[in-house]
Amino acid sequence: MSPTTYTDDLALARSMADAADAITLARFGAADLVVEAKPDLTPVSDADRAVEQALRARLAAERPGDAVCGEEFGSAGSSSRRWVIDPVDGTKNFVRNVPVWATLIGLLDGDEAVLGVVSAPALGRRWWACRGGGAWACWQGGEPVSLAVSKVARIDDASLSYASLPAWAELGRRDAFLGLIDRVWRSRAYGDFWSYMLLAEGALDIAAEPELSLWDMVALAPIVTEAGGRFTGLDGTDGVQSGNAAASNGLLHAALLAAIGD
Repeated sequence: MSPTTYTDDLALARSMADAADAITLARFGAADLVVEAKPDLTPVSDADRAVEQALRARLAAERPGDAVCGEEFGSAGSSSRRWVIDPVDGTKNFVRNVPVWATLIGLLDGDEAVLGVVSAPALGRRWWACRGGGAWACWQGGEPVSLAVSKVARIDDASLSYASLPAWAELGRRDAFLGLIDRVWRSRAYGDFWSYMLLAEGALDIAAEPELSLWDMVALAPIVTEAGGRFTGLDGTDGVQSGNAAASNGLLHAALLAAIGD
């Protein structure tokens, strides 16, 4: 397929992100924000649900033949083209008035993540990419800038980001992950989408999480790979189908997988 195959889809996704931002910013810090616990005990707010409903309605009108998968309302449709939505990635931050959260909008064509938009309006930042079109970002509504991963080539010189340690313990790899932390130059738990966007910007070099859902990853992977990096599972399989993530600038990927991979 040509590099411009998904141009119209990307324009739609960016417009959808505008609509999502209007909803989330209006509810961020609201005194009457409604927060409930889902069956897995993670929080969900009225903003999560409102955003996903709005984006589903937009897709029903403009891409009626496509399937949709969202964190809050599940899957609908059977097309090989599937939009994947995380209405608020970082809900725990959102409900505690921490500005590090984003709406994630991605598109799968078959099993391949071909498009991603990550919009973090409380940070004034947005990132996007589609297959063959490069990765881009803008700050505070400014001009888009192209993204490129870092050129760090030694794990000892690398900056690492992660989400939390307990999940690595549950996977039985806490010691291996702590060993990686001991080896790298710097580690920080930026967490969620933020780790992977900083990677795409070249601000850090590796990121990994032991357990993720599709809606956590589909929007992120194209941005990382179009910026020149790699996005795989811990088993080294490229893409978003492994249920976890290992992402790097590419130069460090073998070392990352050797340290914590399957």
